[in-house]
Amino acid sequence: MSAEVKNSPDPTLRPISEDAMEILEPSQNKLCSPEAQRFAGVMEDCVRQVEIVAMLPAVLRNLDHLSHSLDDELCLSLRGHGLLVERLDGLEDAQTSQAPAGGPSEERHSRADLERDLQASLRDVLRQLRARPATLGFVMAEAEAAGWELSEGTQCLIGGLRGLRGVLVERLLAAPAKERQQARYVQELSLRHAANLELLASLEEKKAAATRERDAKMLEKDAMISKLESSLQQQEKSSRDLVLRTQQDAEKQSLSDSKAWEAKLTRLQAEVDRLKVRLSSLVTENYETETAMRKKRRRVETEVENWIQKYDADVGEKQAELDEVGAAAEEEKQELRELEEVYGLLAEEFDQIMAERELKEEEQREELRQLGLKTDGAVVIQAWWRGHCVRRELMEPSNSKKKQQPKKGKGKKGK
Repeated sequence: MSAEVKNSPDPTLRPISEDAMEILEPSQNKLCSPEAQRFAGVMEDCVRQVEIVAMLPAVLRNLDHLSHSLDDELCLSLRGHGLLVERLDGLEDAQTSQAPAGGPSEERHSRADLERDLQASLRDVLRQLRARPATLGFVMAEAEAAGWELSEGTQCLIGGLRGLRGVLVERLLAAPAKERQQARYVQELSLRHAANLELLASLEEKKAAATRERDAKMLEKDAMISKLESSLQQQEKSSRDLVLRTQQDAEKQSLSDSKAWEAKLTRLQAEVDRLKVRLSSLVTENYETETAMRKKRRRVETEVENWIQKYDADVGEKQAELDEVGAAAEEEKQELRELEEVYGLLAEEFDQIMAERELKEEEQREELRQLGLKTDGAVVIQAWWRGHCVRRELMEPSNSKKKQQPKKGKGKKGK
């Protein structure tokens, strides 16, 4: 839908483009000519004067409070203006209450003079306030603090003046060619507005048709609802009949149940009486049994007491024997301690003897070892000496033959 409107040949249906928005913007951002600046300043000054005039009643009411902050000339002008306002109000009140004695012409003359004086006084007050910007700001701040607000008519007037100033500034900022473009664009906007109104009318017709269709559907639904309500009423009636029949059946069942309950109650009462008789007989039997058991318990208690006494006597005897055995055990322990002391002395002597014996055995082993070393040394020396003698004999050739013969003879003798 948006694409169709955008591409439509009818200019009244096309959306506003950025170029068209640029047409409405001013060609300048600042007023350059002095005349244009004067026009804008006059409009702004007019708005400012309207605000001051609207503020004057609040200032006049609080003049006594503000007089210490204002100079004498301004206070005098404000007081004179206040007196003129009071006179004009009094004159208007007199006109509304009764006719004046001097006639209509004299009344108009006095009223015109009073209005001229009031206008002159107002111009004088405005001139003095414009000449004192700081005082004007202070007075407006005090008036706002005192609760002063612009009336609705004054706000409309100020809004209209500011709107007029905006239009004037836009016209002053716009160039002639751009003014023509704006006029054409405004005409195009009016055509679009007319087209939009036609479209709105067609949419209203569609809305009315849809509303009629909805009303028809609502009527159908209402008919269906009424039909359902009638069927619901029939169902409620049938359900009430069913409840009534159910109640009657329940009453009949309750009557039969009550009769059966009475018969059952009679039977149960007879059973209770029989059980009471049996209970009384059982109580009698249990009493006799309890009496016999009490006697048996007393007899058992007597026997237990006798056994306890006998146990105490036996325990006393055993305790005496235990004390005697304990005394004998203490004596034996004393003897054991004495024997342990003697055994300790003997053990020390035995250890000393064993140490001496081990020392002697060690000395004997050392002597045997020394003897073995000496024997081995002697054997080695003898072997060395024999070898030395043999080598010496071998080194002497002249004596070798002489020595060999006796050796043979000795060998034969040995054989």
